[in-house]
Amino acid sequence: MSFWAVSRGLSPPGATSKVAPMLNPNQRQFLEDEMRLREKMKLMARGDTNAMDDMYLRKPETVDDPLELDKHDSFYQTTKSLLVLFQIMGVMPIHRNPPVKNLPRTGYSWTSRQVMWAIFIYSCQTTIVVLVLRERVKKFVTSPDKRFDEAIYNVIFISLLFTNFLLPVASWRHGPQVAIFKNMWTNYQYKFFKTTGSPIVFPNLYPLTWALCVFSWLLSIGINLSQYFLQPDFRLWYTFAYYPIIAMLNCFCSLWYINCNAFGTASHALSDALQATIRGEKPAQKLTEYRHLWVDLSHMMQQLGRAYSNMYGMYCLVIFFTTIIATYGSISEIIDHGATYKEVGLFVIVFYCMGLLYIICNEAHYASRKVGLDFQTKLLNINLTAVDAATQKEVEMLLVAINKNPPIMNLDGYANINRELITTNISFMATYLVVLLQFKITEQRRSQNTSTTIT
Repeated sequence: MSFWAVSRGLSPPGATSKVAPMLNPNQRQFLEDEMRLREKMKLMARGDTNAMDDMYLRKPETVDDPLELDKHDSFYQTTKSLLVLFQIMGVMPIHRNPPVKNLPRTGYSWTSRQVMWAIFIYSCQTTIVVLVLRERVKKFVTSPDKRFDEAIYNVIFISLLFTNFLLPVASWRHGPQVAIFKNMWTNYQYKFFKTTGSPIVFPNLYPLTWALCVFSWLLSIGINLSQYFLQPDFRLWYTFAYYPIIAMLNCFCSLWYINCNAFGTASHALSDALQATIRGEKPAQKLTEYRHLWVDLSHMMQQLGRAYSNMYGMYCLVIFFTTIIATYGSISEIIDHGATYKEVGLFVIVFYCMGLLYIICNEAHYASRKVGLDFQTKLLNINLTAVDAATQKEVEMLLVAINKNPPIMNLDGYANINRELITTNISFMATYLVVLLQFKITEQRRSQNTSTTIT
């Protein structure tokens, strides 16, 4: 009884020295629901129907109808094309479960037909990759007197081939986490609809997803064909090993872009619904629901990085390594032999890699700002003097929740994805390039001195 008394601001007899317990959000929600229910039972006993109608009671948690979940899962419906493309490519073989209660809408199973198809596609692709890799290594080893830029090309494209062997470990192993992320989106949209009475609308997301799917493959074909024409030793059949690899990198960039835009759209819809509620009557009780919605949105952003941590971690490493090697190779060849069309191919690789890194970091920055800073700014602009004390308290608690759960895009603790990552990578690249070019210039001067001495 002392727990109930302290929670109501009373001092139970014999317990004046006790300290009020610290409650987590779930315990506080449970306690508030119990207190409101007790109040409603008292009003029912007195027959005060008017007061009962004005009292807010949270709806009891029930198992959601899978058909209703599908009906309001507009994010899945608008981005389904990218999910199907990942299944066809064998990159992420998750599947949609049948509409059965107590069964998540999206699942992952090592015995599913999607995984079997992914293994088949991966086996065919690996066969081609192994053949191309053997040819590349053979030429790299048996031709030591080749020009430096050709050696750089071999190093870059050999390193790209190794990303194929990391696919099962980096992508398939995190399939259950990806399914959790997809289910979080499904449940969040239905919860948003039940709380606000309106669905989340993603304008232009359906055509954008289709356009990105097509563009990812067209860009892959364009990059590989450009290397075929710019490199004399790059055979046409080599491109079949690189088409799916480059397309996979493009598709993951598209996936990140789509999710970051969806986070911003959901945050904007939530802030609009919150402002409309503030202008209504007795908004305090409803603000509790909005606080839980915002926390769920922040957790979804964190789950995105957790689900794809290995893939995007590998992504960043490939970009970092490839950019350094390509930049160093192009500058070295320009110093030694002047600018040629071969260096254009290296610069294409550099701009491509840096473009991918910029899109990922920039979109993560905008998503974090929309969900965090912009949402917080709208809360701070609320005129608290025009609302009651309970509403003021709920707004303050929502601000505390934002401060305690910052919407950060994090790769499972490896790195934070934001604009700072771009500057950090550029600074590291510049450092390595300066050191490598110093060795290059020193070696060039030494060879010139040697030739002068011989003469």
